[in-house]
Amino acid sequence: MKICIKAPAKINLVLDVLHKRPDGYHEVEMIMTTVDLADRLELSNIKGNKIILESSSGFVPDDSRNLAYQAALLIKERYGIEKGVHIKIDKHIPVAAGLAGGSSDAAAALKGLNQLWNLGLSHDKLAQLGSEIGSDVSFCVYGGTALATGRGEVIKRIDSPPPCWVILAKPSIGVSTADVYRKLNLDKVEHPNVNNMIKALKDKDYQGICREMGNVLEGVTLSMHPEVNRIKEKMHSLGADGVLMSGSGPTVFGLTVHESRMQRIYNGLRGFCDQVYAVRLIGERTLE
Repeated sequence: MKICIKAPAKINLVLDVLHKRPDGYHEVEMIMTTVDLADRLELSNIKGNKIILESSSGFVPDDSRNLAYQAALLIKERYGIEKGVHIKIDKHIPVAAGLAGGSSDAAAALKGLNQLWNLGLSHDKLAQLGSEIGSDVSFCVYGGTALATGRGEVIKRIDSPPPCWVILAKPSIGVSTADVYRKLNLDKVEHPNVNNMIKALKDKDYQGICREMGNVLEGVTLSMHPEVNRIKEKMHSLGADGVLMSGSGPTVFGLTVHESRMQRIYNGLRGFCDQVYAVRLIGERTLE
């Protein structure tokens, strides 16, 4: 038996950090939504009580450092599964990009193994398991559009944005999320208004969504990597309606509702940046 499952990327429409928690994590408020750029996972049973993982990307580890591998190990240990599994990841989401590629792969592995091994686990249970792997995995189990609080694992479904194009541009650098959080000074950031964004989403107010986008990590990453700011400026100059860095970066995304403008932004960035994608928002949950 073989299970094939998509693992879509996410963008942060809002990322706010409230304070450092006693457990060492940060308390966050994030509004995330999925986009139509996805890895694809293929899971199949194999002989022997082992996990074999392979990826189309040489930048992705194929051992216990991989979040999809960790997901399989967690399921096997938690439920006493003495079966082997082969996980093949066809990578399309850039690595270390702020798009939750690794977390989405882990979520897809949880969902795929739930089917492959007939475990009958609910999405809520899978999301709970996902929170043990990484802060974004719970959101990725559900997909769609959501408010994530706590350290990112408390998920509340909210209204999805209206349809639009998303242009993603990633420079050829990686960003350490831990480094960004270490350098974040919460006394000097301008906090985005999460409630205003929730209202704009509810009203399907595209201009309001573009206006209310904000990410408190952006200033830190821009100070460390000026090329990220140059991509932002380039997107603005090419006519994107809203421009923001996703997660801890370095990927920048721009929104537009016009296909002709999408093409212009995409073409303008192609000679400016290594990895550029033009995709649609998914926005709605598509639970598999």
